[in-house]
Amino acid sequence: MKHLLYLVVLLCVCFGFAQDGNIPKKYTLDVSQFYGSILLHNPDISHLITNHPGGVIIGFNRKRFGHKDWEADLGYPDTGFSFVYQDMNNPTLGKHFGLYAHYNFYFFKRNLQFRVAQGVSYNTNPYDRTENFRNNAYGTHLLSSTMLMFNYHRENIVAGLGFKAGISLLHHSNANFKAPNTSTNTMAFNFGLTYDLNQAVVQDYLVPEPKERIKEPIRYNIVLRGGVNESDVINMGQYGFAIVSAYADKRLGNRSAIQLGTDIFFSNFLKELIRYQSISFPEIDVAPDTDYKRVGVFVGHELFVNKLSVVAQLGYYVYYPFDFEGRVYNRIGLKRYFGDRVFGAVTLKSHGAKAEAIEFGIGIRL
Repeated sequence: MKHLLYLVVLLCVCFGFAQDGNIPKKYTLDVSQFYGSILLHNPDISHLITNHPGGVIIGFNRKRFGHKDWEADLGYPDTGFSFVYQDMNNPTLGKHFGLYAHYNFYFFKRNLQFRVAQGVSYNTNPYDRTENFRNNAYGTHLLSSTMLMFNYHRENIVAGLGFKAGISLLHHSNANFKAPNTSTNTMAFNFGLTYDLNQAVVQDYLVPEPKERIKEPIRYNIVLRGGVNESDVINMGQYGFAIVSAYADKRLGNRSAIQLGTDIFFSNFLKELIRYQSISFPEIDVAPDTDYKRVGVFVGHELFVNKLSVVAQLGYYVYYPFDFEGRVYNRIGLKRYFGDRVFGAVTLKSHGAKAEAIEFGIGIRL
């Protein structure tokens, strides 16, 4: 996804390592080796699936015990950072070196762990029209990267050591910041060890005091988003875009809100793509004066952590003069509140699994 994509996620999740006064801290380290396969999510990358990628995942985690309200509400997740080395075992695709911020969520008496990680990866061999023209997966060295891990997880079995084993998904993309951007998805098996860095620190999970449920009237939001992206036509050029969004939200409790709103898209790369198709492909009958603007309506959900929240939206274009990737679109990302009203946002806008842009936004909640 990307998204660079969700680069700000790294900064936002740093709240997990902010100063907490005299609260005792407990940290763990995990190291896993993985080996898997590139998924054929797009036939355009079939020539790149020649071998099985592998690598190493290193995680540094801070345990959470409920000293803050959100920790208990979300099941006492870990916050942390991951480093990933991935060898694609294909000289055309090169290697990846990635740094991520992550959450570890736990289930079934904390024996199952689900890691959600977002960060930035450096690819050693992206597309080059003379030196590496076969790599239509990555158009830039720096890529947004998403990692999901689902593991059976046991800590501190003996002398601070434990183990974990499961499956991982690694996604690399630049969110159409620069073409080409077919991207890759790697599904892998992983196995590794964990180590408790603070064995002498023993803490109990705190049960929070009952608190009053948040009740709010419907609130109204205005957001201005922007960024740079490019169409799938290589070397067509990067263009700025702007999006104006207005929506209403209604809190459902202390952690959730639902949304209903509209987007107006001013995507300048479409203006150039319309001109290009009208000249180069007369058989598809695109008029050169076709409007490049789009209008969508969407429903969404917002998960409030503290000053940070996670948003997910699903939209449909009601004004759609030029056909580009279909009428349905989706958006997922992070918001960071500054006070009660003003917020910043970093989101990925896509059509299914096909990313269109990383959006950087600023908004106000009235």
